[in-house]
Amino acid sequence: MVKREKLYDAFGELIYAIAMSDGAVQEEEIKTLELFLSQHPWAKEIKWSFNYENQKNHTVEEAYQKAIEVCKENGPDPEYKLILDLMTNVAESFDGIVKQEKELIEKFRTDLRDRFIKDMEENKLGYFDRDGF
Repeated sequence: MVKREKLYDAFGELIYAIAMSDGAVQEEEIKTLELFLSQHPWAKEIKWSFNYENQKNHTVEEAYQKAIEVCKENGPDPEYKLILDLMTNVAESFDGIVKQEKELIEKFRTDLRDRFIKDMEENKLGYFDRDGF
């Protein structure tokens, strides 16, 4: 498991990737991010990471790859529901969810699911073997 700060940095990268996936980060997407995070204890770290990616003008793929590697290293985490909800809300905030945003959200789900299934099959999580539970 990774340090929480590193995980929340990855969340900022994911939000940047989803906001940028339609070609540009929109003001509505930033407002949605800020509103959604207004009560989150790690909001400052997530927003800092988002701003960093935006200032550096990283590609969607660069931001996504950095973030997904951290999530894979971290392993299963209940906070992934938060990031999926936030990704969806940010995507919806400007002209609804477009194809690129939908594909990125699904890619995130699939990449995590595939990794965690692989970990279970290799018995890294301690409660699954090739013959079943």
